[in-house]
Amino acid sequence: MGRLLLPALFGLTLSGCLSQLAQQTVPDTPPVVAQPQPVLIAPEPEPLAESCLEPRDLWSRLRDGFQLNEHQHPRVANDLAWYASHESYLTRMTERATPYLHLIVEEIERRGLPMELSLLPVVESAFQPFAYSHGRAAGLWQFVPATGRRFKLSQTWWYDGRRDVTASTRAALDYLEYLHRYFNGDWLHALAAYNSGEGTVKRAIQRNAKKGKPTDYWSLDLPKETEGYVPKLLAISTLVANPPAQGVLLASVADAPYLRTVNVGSQIDLDLAAELAGISLEDIYRYNPGFNRWATDPQGPHQLLIPVDNVELFQNALAEYPAHERISWKRHKIKSGEVLGVIAENYRTNVDLIRKVNNIKDNNIRVGNTLIIPVARTNLSRYQLSSSQRLKSIQARKQKGQRIEYQVRDGDTLWEIARKYDVGVQQLAKWNGMAPRDTLRPGSKLVIWAEEQQKVSAINPADFVHPFEESTLRRIGYTVRNGDSLARISERFRVSISKLQSWNKTLQGKRYLKPGDRITLYVDVKRQSGNI
Repeated sequence: MGRLLLPALFGLTLSGCLSQLAQQTVPDTPPVVAQPQPVLIAPEPEPLAESCLEPRDLWSRLRDGFQLNEHQHPRVANDLAWYASHESYLTRMTERATPYLHLIVEEIERRGLPMELSLLPVVESAFQPFAYSHGRAAGLWQFVPATGRRFKLSQTWWYDGRRDVTASTRAALDYLEYLHRYFNGDWLHALAAYNSGEGTVKRAIQRNAKKGKPTDYWSLDLPKETEGYVPKLLAISTLVANPPAQGVLLASVADAPYLRTVNVGSQIDLDLAAELAGISLEDIYRYNPGFNRWATDPQGPHQLLIPVDNVELFQNALAEYPAHERISWKRHKIKSGEVLGVIAENYRTNVDLIRKVNNIKDNNIRVGNTLIIPVARTNLSRYQLSSSQRLKSIQARKQKGQRIEYQVRDGDTLWEIARKYDVGVQQLAKWNGMAPRDTLRPGSKLVIWAEEQQKVSAINPADFVHPFEESTLRRIGYTVRNGDSLARISERFRVSISKLQSWNKTLQGKRYLKPGDRITLYVDVKRQSGNI
């Protein structure tokens, strides 16, 4: 980026500065003292070259706001040494942080919080906006779904506020302020709780207090990850506080806004937004990583972060596009057997939006009628940082073993699928860009890399049963669809109507089923051929 200095230049500048400093402070030869000498006033040392002075950039602003006083604790030393010896990592981190850091610093400064908090995304996500952890945490600040909802971060099919830079920064600082109050003004306790939860830290404090032990952060018995969490933040803060002391110079980051919020006012195709702003589609996603699909959420937020230098161009171009032209539309004639869910999936949109656009109150649609469907203006493969394309990229990575595609069915869980194919749950989740506790969506596809000696049928993996699995009878949940009846479900799953009624007391004496009802079945997976 234009605002970053090359690492090679850092090394030359640093060595020159340190050399000049050494010449001023260390004499070349010992002084001669054999003869008494007259007392002279030593001249003022020459000032360091201007290139050796720290420029007033965003890092300087961070240093001015540092408030924590624990940087010298011995447990910080290892992490500090690691950061100092990985200058290429620091350069990459700075490049990733540059678009977002000024926005974060402004909000922290406005609240009067310790500026060390601006470096928390280094520890959480290395400033990678699409970071997703095995614990279901997402975004720069790594919110799990429940904590995100707790701090009003919307999570829909179209949009995930946990990845929205502005929204997640607001939520993270709200959470940290709450934790600071909860732990009576102790920032290290608050930071530990941000990682492992306030209950974990509170119980550790209570255990120490009961035993008469100190209750400061360094004395607590916490989970291993949390014991390493705070030292990492203090280590990167120590390095930023005085990079030359650690033998590095950080790439300069301008103390000026990089992005500005623009109110769009309606849903917009992100490819169109990128074109109007004069930037790449990839960049529009990097600056606005909260959007999951090819367009912004029709329900909002209706704001985009746009580079400051491109804001005027974007606003002027956007004014030429009325709201109804910011999304492309197709007409779809309903065919026999089609349901809204399948139609929405085929057009990469969702049922709620189709209902709203077509003024449909329920799931009932009539063969021959026409629906208006919002669609992407170009091929979906162009939206490489959308949720679906990121998933495709992850699933396409070559792994060891035989590649199998598995279509998720009602009642499936990652644990059951992993057991069936004799793979680890965490492995299976990783191959599919998921966390082990994520829920599965019927109809979605999973990629499984199974060992060849398992003799898994790649043609019909649903028929495969692990040789050590004693029972193939499985409990599943089924959602009633349009046109379903007890007789049809009974025939489809090869179970009797009386059994269906005995498993589901609400079905006894019932003649009709309503679409959306959930029923329980016990089926022999060996006898099913793609029905479940």
